[in-house]
Amino acid sequence: MDLDLRKLRYFAAVAEHRHFGRAAEQLYITQPVLSRQIRSIEQELECTLLVRTTRSVELTPAGRQLQEEARGILAAVAAAVQRVHDADRGTRRLVVAFSPGLHVSEAIRAFALRHPDVETDLVPARWWEQDAPLRDGRCQVAYLRRPFDDSGLRTIAIGHEPRVACLPAGHPLAARAELTTADLAGERMLDAPIRRTASLEEKFELIASGHGIGLLPLSVVRSYARPDLVHRTVTDAPAAEACLAVLADLADRRDKPLRDFLEIATATLRPA
Repeated sequence: MDLDLRKLRYFAAVAEHRHFGRAAEQLYITQPVLSRQIRSIEQELECTLLVRTTRSVELTPAGRQLQEEARGILAAVAAAVQRVHDADRGTRRLVVAFSPGLHVSEAIRAFALRHPDVETDLVPARWWEQDAPLRDGRCQVAYLRRPFDDSGLRTIAIGHEPRVACLPAGHPLAARAELTTADLAGERMLDAPIRRTASLEEKFELIASGHGIGLLPLSVVRSYARPDLVHRTVTDAPAAEACLAVLADLADRRDKPLRDFLEIATATLRPA
């Protein structure tokens, strides 16, 4: 079957808001029209995507999977449209993805001085699928942290940073100056995905509310600093490795702006 992008956008809006009324407002359509479109895509896919109650909308397992797929599909389509417009206008563009906490501004500024004719855009890399923007064409180069799927990628190590335990300010371990992994043995760790669509903001909210402890790169914790959370060095935790990554076949092309950006980035970027 052919998947209708318009219906996919409608579904993505409902999945994001978990509310038909707010999704309809965002889409500038009426709620009955939106409801019909969602029923239509469910019929086409022959599965239930949403469970509707009087107060909320919840995603079924199929709905959660489609939400995840829709994010990549719609982002890739938007990137493709941008590339078509750039080709029509003769615009050269370099798109850079980055994982949370890795600062790219210094490299972007240096690159702009060397290539003022090339426009640069930034794309956030979601923590559970950091390599996705490279693979679906949304970016040409990415700042990532291991682990990630590096098959078909050319990677350049750009530095290491410590992982620290992030915990509620009132946690008994917060009184320690530093910790070891043995100290965390009896704690619930939130390092594995809580669910694939969980954001870092959600993870920190769960930590602050006492649902567990996170073992995270120092720069990520600093980027999301808040008074009800503290972080402590874990002396024997493995360091987090940051990398520059490009598709291997793209790296082999004679693309001077990309080569120059890689050169600049390796010289300027270090994790915070």
